[in-house]
Amino acid sequence: MPESVDALEVTVTGPVASFRNPLYAGVQLTLPCPPPATVGGLLAAAAGGWRQVAPECQFAMAFHAWGVGEDLETYHPLAATGRKAEPTPRPRQFLADVTLTVWLLDDVDGWRRRLRRPVWPLRLGRSQDLVGVTTRDVTLDQGDGRQGRALLPGAVTRAGTLLRLPTAVALDRARTRWNDYRYAAGGAVQQLSGQWVDPSGQAVVLLPPTHPAHAAQAVPV
Repeated sequence: MPESVDALEVTVTGPVASFRNPLYAGVQLTLPCPPPATVGGLLAAAAGGWRQVAPECQFAMAFHAWGVGEDLETYHPLAATGRKAEPTPRPRQFLADVTLTVWLLDDVDGWRRRLRRPVWPLRLGRSQDLVGVTTRDVTLDQGDGRQGRALLPGAVTRAGTLLRLPTAVALDRARTRWNDYRYAAGGAVQQLSGQWVDPSGQAVVLLPPTHPAHAAQAVPV
């Protein structure tokens, strides 16, 4: 393993984002961070679709939201007959002033071009939540780095909330691959050994690939 590697650091910002927690019905509570499948979808949108993304493409990510709020969103449910029922307002929880940081270690030049001129609009969470994107080149060193607000595979650390999140979703949405992750919304001071580390001391840990090809053998949901 080399002592350092060149990487592309992608900063995604937006005023509002919401990532529906599937464990709750009747209300829309948000997860504290975007699932890896959501971030993979954003990258695929920049590339022009999953066919333009290598199946083994991996990334590392960290996420921060400055606040949490709640508003009302109008739902248009279907009645038992299949017809549209009356519009129903329901509470929707959202995250405010969000920043997502993504590190890409492979095909840095290609991803720089794709993110400079994305093929499709870039969104984070809901279809109306457009985001801004900036990139910069960084050098990652091998060593010990702080966990901070990184989303990490569940086996890497015991700090933060244990989350069961979708990693990859099949193109026909018939299958989803789920994995365990850890995330500390307030930032964790734990030092992680033997990882890539960015210039600020943040540990950079690659997550499992999010390409739909990796959902093929998952249990249907």
